[in-house]
Amino acid sequence: MTLPLAWRLIRISAASLLAAIFLVPQNLAAEVHVVSPSELEQQALSLSREREKNLEIVNRFFSSPTAAKAMGMVHADPNQVKVGVSRLSDPELARLAERAQKAQADFAAGNITDRDLLVILIAALVLVVIILAATH
Repeated sequence: MTLPLAWRLIRISAASLLAAIFLVPQNLAAEVHVVSPSELEQQALSLSREREKNLEIVNRFFSSPTAAKAMGMVHADPNQVKVGVSRLSDPELARLAERAQKAQADFAAGNITDRDLLVILIAALVLVVIILAATH
């Protein structure tokens, strides 16, 4: 006995639907997240503010008298250092800002000497030069 065409189409459709349900991963719906334009704008603004804060920290670190002495020792142009810092990627800049803050806090607390800070500044300058050389 053959089934009418309508029943065969229903059975094929049901089988296709069940196959699709079992073939698609269950957690796929949980992975999908639609981001609104305002969320994207807020995230971009937050990232921009974070970058500006990190730039300010690093530039302040490199504008100290001890930094000027370190730049003189390695014959670095302060303007080129500033341009180089601005070209660092966000993660590189964040790491450098974190290290600069720690060095300044340690120096202010008396945990490191002027000489130690000078060595840290020279290492930071070398790091900026190496990162920029690797990206160009």
